[in-house]
Amino acid sequence: MPFSIVNSIISWFLKKRKHQMELFIKYPIDVQQELLFKLLDKAKNTEIGKKHRFSSIQHYTDFAKRIPIQQYESIEPLIERTRKGEQHILWPTPIKWFAKSSGTTNAKSKFIPVSEEALENCHFKAGKDMLGLYFINNPDAQLFSGKSLRLGGSSAVYEDNNSYFGDLSAIMIENLPFWADFSSAPKQETALMEEWESKMESIVEETIHENITSLIGVPSWMLVLANKVLERTGKSNLLEVWPNLEVYFHGGVNFNPYRESFKKLIPKRGFKYYETYNASEGFFAIQDKDHSLDLLLMLDYGIFYEFIPMDSYQGEDSVAIPLSEVCLGQNYAMVITTNGGLWRYLIGDTVKFSSLDPYRIRITGRTKNFINVFGEELIVENAEEALKQAFLKTNATVAEYTVAPVFMEGKASGGHEWLIEFSTAPASLSYFTELLDNALKANNSDYEAKRYNNMTLDMPRINVARKGLFYDWLKSKGKLGGQHKIPRLSDTRDYLEELLAMNRETSTTSSVQ
Repeated sequence: MPFSIVNSIISWFLKKRKHQMELFIKYPIDVQQELLFKLLDKAKNTEIGKKHRFSSIQHYTDFAKRIPIQQYESIEPLIERTRKGEQHILWPTPIKWFAKSSGTTNAKSKFIPVSEEALENCHFKAGKDMLGLYFINNPDAQLFSGKSLRLGGSSAVYEDNNSYFGDLSAIMIENLPFWADFSSAPKQETALMEEWESKMESIVEETIHENITSLIGVPSWMLVLANKVLERTGKSNLLEVWPNLEVYFHGGVNFNPYRESFKKLIPKRGFKYYETYNASEGFFAIQDKDHSLDLLLMLDYGIFYEFIPMDSYQGEDSVAIPLSEVCLGQNYAMVITTNGGLWRYLIGDTVKFSSLDPYRIRITGRTKNFINVFGEELIVENAEEALKQAFLKTNATVAEYTVAPVFMEGKASGGHEWLIEFSTAPASLSYFTELLDNALKANNSDYEAKRYNNMTLDMPRINVARKGLFYDWLKSKGKLGGQHKIPRLSDTRDYLEELLAMNRETSTTSSVQ
């Protein structure tokens, strides 16, 4: 069959990348050092290159001393000038694309410069590698005998200030070669629709009669789409709609809270889940083995990596270390220098290394997405591992959740308040709460110490959210779409109070009616 021939040719081509990957796996530090000096040499005549004297940097220590660690707010004026048409500020080749990203549900947007080099040698290259690694591990895969269902963000691409902006997925779809559309669904016109709810309905209509072999998208939004597909078709699981479905490529949020929900949606023994780690700023890591929780750090995408130990983290005043100095098990904030014109940019994500040969990581959370009101240092990794353990013992599944502190009043202890929207609720909420608390103690010694005899922290409080609460909350803020995420942990109660108020309003309305 023609599709089988195409599948064989494409898989052979993608697997050729294996030899280049073996090079950076064998010589990771050399590859990173060479890449850094290529970036410096290329940008030496830009405004930022002249300011920091890139041409005379001889060693990594020179680089670290001359260029400060920077967050978005520090470089926003330079980005705004570039958006208005000025060039050779951050990067020597013209930059006309900007990935619009909020990063959280805050109103203010970031505009991340996306160069042609970043598109071709980072984002598109990573997409090919994602498929290549899957084919290497699964030589009998038949992805290209059907189509991949891609679920991108909600923004179209807009022209503004002599440049173009949109979310990264829209920019990538806009720049894909014409032939790439043949192996993807929905069609480009639908994938770029701006209004999210109409777009979801259109995707369902376009894909339910296609031979879908793979899924690509953020788990929380893919779950919404999957349920709409089942509602529209009347089927009990996705395999009854797409019997040849074999893999789900996911990223954007931790998959653990959604794993059991997808197992019910796709009850296929041996079904594969492949995680990726990418953002508007770049594509960083890919799961390189079947059934693994570790992601291979990709070292030849035009990104030079540095890391800040979180136990000494001080934002832009932090001291970073190169890849050669990282240790296993330490929580690090990631700093990147890229072929898109970002120099020592603090991306805001935290990771741990699970392997140093090769360099593999696990995403642990955000530098600003944690709770440490009482010295408990609770990070997203702790919360999601504890949820996973509680789910397994109660057969519960989750749609969304968020956590905030309960501040001490008078002699009362503090605590953590959870708001969870269950897909499948536990039979006993009190038992679920006990399991969650015990798992948090087991995963986080600081939390365990603060929970001792309820002296600092009381037992967690769990509120059950009505179905669709988090979706409605995002919708009320105009934040529907793949790039927008629920804030998992927060040191303040701002998000939680808004959500609890919406939950109460719905309950009151229902009881009155």
